[in-house]
Formats: sequence, C-alpha cells, structure tokens
Amino acid sequence: MTNEVVTFGCRLNIYESEIIKKNLSISGLTNVTVFNTCTVTKEAENEAYKAIRKAKRNNPELKIIVTGCAAQNNPQNFAAMPEVDKVIGNEEKLSSFYYNINENKLAVNDIMSVKETASHLISNFEGKARAFLQVQNGCDHRCTYCIIPYGRGNSRSVPIGVIVEQVKYLVVEGYNEVVFTGVDVTAYGSDLPGQPTFAQMIKRLLNLVPELKRLRLSSIDVAEIDDELFELMAFEERLMPHFHISLQSGDNMILKRMKRRHNRELVIDFCNRLRNKRPNVAFGADIIAGFPTENTSMFNNTRMLIKEADLQYLHIFPYSPRENTPAARMPQIERIIKKERAAELRALGELQLERFFKRSVGSKVNLLIEKEQVAHSENFIPVRMEKLYAQGSLITAELKGLRGKYMVAEEFV
Repeated sequence: MTNEVVTFGCRLNIYESEIIKKNLSISGLTNVTVFNTCTVTKEAENEAYKAIRKAKRNNPELKIIVTGCAAQNNPQNFAAMPEVDKVIGNEEKLSSFYYNINENKLAVNDIMSVKETASHLISNFEGKARAFLQVQNGCDHRCTYCIIPYGRGNSRSVPIGVIVEQVKYLVVEGYNEVVFTGVDVTAYGSDLPGQPTFAQMIKRLLNLVPELKRLRLSSIDVAEIDDELFELMAFEERLMPHFHISLQSGDNMILKRMKRRHNRELVIDFCNRLRNKRPNVAFGADIIAGFPTENTSMFNNTRMLIKEADLQYLHIFPYSPRENTPAARMPQIERIIKKERAAELRALGELQLERFFKRSVGSKVNLLIEKEQVAHSENFIPVRMEKLYAQGSLITAELKGLRGKYMVAEEFV
C-alpha cells in the first residue's frame, strides 16, 4: 500500500513535504499518511484535525503521523487523538530516524534549541515545474498575532556555498526556475560567519550559476530591504519581478499594535519606486482582516493602501487569535465583521488583479510551462496555453487577452 503526505500551509511546508516523502521511503513504512500541518490560523489547525479523522474513517488500517507547525506547538493535542500513531516535531521530521511508529508516540523537542538549518537536497518536486529551495528557517521577530516562531524557532540561514551547490544540481536536473523559501528570507545571513546579507547571497549565486534562468522569492519584509537588495529587484532580469509582501495591515496604528517594523508609507514608497524602475513588476501581499481594535477608519486605510501601492495577488486572512500571543488578549472584533472585511478585501483583490491582467494585454512575456497547459509569466500572470508543451520548458509569447481567471497568449515563433 502506498504512502501519502498531506501538506497544509506555506511553500516551506511544500519543500519539507518532499523531504518527508524521502524519509518515508527510507523508513520502509507502508500504508502511512503524514499530515504536515500549519498553525498560522486556528482554522488551518482545525482543517488538519478533520482531515486526520476522515482519513482514518476511510481506511481503518492506515497509520497516521502528524508533524508541522501545529504539531510542534500542540503535540499533546495530536498525540491524544486515537487516530494518530506518531507526532514528530518540525526539526525531527527532517530525519528518517524519527519515523519508527513503534517507539515513543511523541518525538517533539525544543525548537528554540536548534541553532542551524541543514538544507536538504530535493531533486524531484512531484508535479511541479519549478524547484523550491530552503535558504532560511525560523524568525527572530515577535509580532503580537504570530505563533510561527514557536513552531519554527529563531532565524537561521543555510550557508551560501551549500545553496550554490544545490542550485547547480537543480539546474542539471532540468529546472529553469528555483524558488527561495523560508520563514523570513530577507533576514538571511545575520547568524552566519561574516553576516552576509540576502542580496550578497543572491548576487553570489547568480554569478556562480549563470545557467539558472529564473530565481523567485517566496516572500519579503519591506523593513529588511536594503539598497543593494532593492537594486537587484529593480535591475536583475533573472530575479523574477513578482514580490509577495508580508504586509498584514495598511493602518499605522494597527501595524504598531501588531509590532510590525514597517508603516504604510514605507510600503507605498517601495512599490512605487520599484515600479518606476521595473514597470512590469507585480506585488502580492498577506493581509489580516479584523485585527483586534481595528475600526472602520483603520480598515479603510488598508483598502486605500491596496489601491495606492497597486497590489495584485492578495492573500486575505480573517484574524484568528492564537493562544499565548499578545493580540489574543486585545479587544476582539466580532466574527461576522472579520468575515465581511475579509470578503471585501478579497473582492478588491480580484478587481485589482483583473485590471493588472487587462493592462498586460500586448506584453511580451517568458512563460514557464506547468501541468495541464498552464504557464506563469515572470510576474506570475497565469496563462492557459492552447497547445501542449513540455512541463518545465520556457517559451516566449505575447499576452492576447483575458479568459476567466487566466490570460491567453500566442507563442512567438
């Protein structure tokens, strides 16, 4: 019987799920499902509980292992489930040693004691046209709403030489695009000898691996963007012009209560300056709707920022209180209001994206071909192709128009 890994949450979890598949293969286990959980919101955690119970109902003989951020933060809750055979921590899941389900139901250690990150080489990302590479893990900041540092530990970086060797290998394996993942990638390097910056690492990588055609960043924190990184974003053609901002709110008072290190003016200035240098750039953002104490005026500031910074790819989350975080003790917004505000921001995001697609008609783009005749441009515009192309290949095309949630393109021959 085959094994399965069910992944919740971020791109870093996608990357680590490939490591889990490898570890399952090494362990020799069969008929096992590993749930790689997320704890960003209470809803994400609840989804994992439901999925675990459903999997066991559908296959009573199934062995279930739970790992990921929710398991790291609440190991006892998962261990108490009769459906679960083993709970493995975020660090332990990266080693096949801990996959013995006949020993110790709990294998979760203190994540704060972990001082280094070993980047595991994954040469095959099932069904993916691009490769993901972890360059950093953990976070040193303590935003008032966030529980992630307690699931991931403090910030730690992968040495530059290791990253270079792994990207070289991925290029040989046929990947034209690599995505750098991490919890706080723009904090890269502060824990390494000599404290290399994120920009210095990217420059060295691109110089030493000229064969790499496309490099993409998973997310950025505008408070950590120095002049050198900004110049790379503006002028380095192999660094894809699609940047996802950890924004969270467009109101300065809410940002202060979140303990974020940027303000709305910094975000708007960054987006406009970069767009002036690189007109085809696109921006995404994570935004929390209904953070404690957010009133109508504060919410409207977020709506206005989306327009003023011209953000397109929005990930909207209704605020979800996490146990033992300062924000959970602040005056809460009614659930119905949070849901209404999240729906309003999603609708605005769809309108922003449609406008961006329409502005892009006639543009010449380089498309990375993915499965089912879908491709993405450098600035992450999704395109549905009429013809069938090899997955992972790059083609040059002209964007012709909008069809539903995809654009259509015609290849330059």
